[in-house]
Amino acid sequence: MIVVRGKRKESIASASIKKGKGVVRVNKRLLSAIPDFSQKLIMGEPIVLAGDVAMAVDIDVTVRGGGRMGQAEAVRVAIARAFVEFTGNDELKKFYMSVDRNLLVEDHRRVEPKKYLGPKARARFQKSYR
Repeated sequence: MIVVRGKRKESIASASIKKGKGVVRVNKRLLSAIPDFSQKLIMGEPIVLAGDVAMAVDIDVTVRGGGRMGQAEAVRVAIARAFVEFTGNDELKKFYMSVDRNLLVEDHRRVEPKKYLGPKARARFQKSYR
């Protein structure tokens, strides 16, 4: 069994992979049972790209923190890294990198903190002359 992690914004996903029958669970729910189609599509991308390798392994992913899409992208990174680590296949790693670099490399962008003198990080309160 191999354990890897993936991050995106405030979300952290931990994936464990082992030999099995192709079952993928996210927070103890089957991937197919997740109601949001866009989340399911994002999480399933590395599985579809892996091909036959995905049918021979079971993946359990635990994800916490952040919002729905951040969690989905963290799961995506964790699953892709798990496949590369489990197979030890450089070809799969190169293929993932050629399709989308963010499958294996975490997106380093974070939310910019809010500053004083304004409602958000960069915006300033409107000035009134009267």
